[in-house]
Amino acid sequence: MTRRAGAETVQIVDAHCHMWDLSLGRHPWLAEGVLHPHRYGDYSEVKRDYLPADYRAATRPWTIAAAVHMEAEWTPEDPLGEARWIADLHAKTGFPAAMTAQVWLDRPGAHELIAAQAAFPLVRSLRHKPKAFARAADWHEAHALAGSMRCPDFRRGYAGLAAHGLHFELQTPFWHLPDAAELARDFPETMIVINHAGVPGSRDPAVLADWRRALSVAAARPNIRIKISGLGVPGEAWTTEAQREVILTCIEIFGAGRAMFASNMPVDGMFRSFPDLIADFMAVTSDLPEADRRAFFAGTAAHTYGLDLPGLN
Repeated sequence: MTRRAGAETVQIVDAHCHMWDLSLGRHPWLAEGVLHPHRYGDYSEVKRDYLPADYRAATRPWTIAAAVHMEAEWTPEDPLGEARWIADLHAKTGFPAAMTAQVWLDRPGAHELIAAQAAFPLVRSLRHKPKAFARAADWHEAHALAGSMRCPDFRRGYAGLAAHGLHFELQTPFWHLPDAAELARDFPETMIVINHAGVPGSRDPAVLADWRRALSVAAARPNIRIKISGLGVPGEAWTTEAQREVILTCIEIFGAGRAMFASNMPVDGMFRSFPDLIADFMAVTSDLPEADRRAFFAGTAAHTYGLDLPGLN
C-alpha cells in the first residue's frame, strides 16, 4: 500500500520502469562517450546504475506494490541476456514483479526468439520500436515503411506473439497510432499496450488535437491499452498543470480500465522526482471516482501483467 503524510491510502503498480547495471556493458546507448538521438535530448544524467535498491530509494516515501521492468535496449547480440539478468535480480530481491523483453520482430528467427523469451516466467510482453516517420506530415494512409507496423516482415514476426499469450508494447509517435489500430484489428488475440501516452510531445493545442484524434482511433480497438508516462518535453518546465490535459485525455478516451500509471524511471527523473511525479498524478486524478483511481493506479496494470496482488485480483 502507499501512504504519504496523512494522504489517502492508494495501492500503486508501476507499469513501466527500467533497471540497468552499467558494469555489465550490455546497454550500448548508455556507454561512456555515447549519446544516441533521444526525444529528451541529452540523457547523460541517467548513465548510472539503476537497480532495485536505487528504485526503492527514489520512490520513498511511497511504497510501490509491484513494478514492471521495460526492456532497456540491451545489446541484440545477446537477445536473452536481459531476461536472464532480470530473473536473477528477481530471485535475489523480489523485484521486479514482471518484465517486458525485446524481440526485433522484422528480423529472421523472430518466432524462435519469441518462444525463447516467453519461456522466462517473468516475461509478459515484448517491445520492438517500429520504424516511424519523423514528422506527422510524412505519414499517409498508403505508406508501407520498411520496419514499420505495416511492413510484411514486421507483421510476420508479430503473428508469433499470440501463441505465447504475450502482449506487444508499442512506442511510436502518435501519428502512427492508426497503424496500431490496423494491427489490433488484424490480430485481435494480441493485446497492444501503447507506451508513453502515445508520445504527444509538444503541448501546442493543434498538436494535442491531432494526438487526441489518433488516440481515439486506437481506443476504438478493444485490445489496445495505454500507459501514461514519458511526459517530459525538452525545454519546457514540468508542472502539474502542464500534464493535466494529457493524463485526463488518456483516461477519458481509454477509460480507467484500459489506462495505467507508469513512472518511466529513471528516465523521467530527468524532469521530475518520483515523489513529485506521483503527487502530480494524484492531484490530477483527484476528482475521478474511487474505483477508477484504483484501476488506474494498480488494478489495470495488475490485470494486464498478470500480477497476483491482494485486493486486486
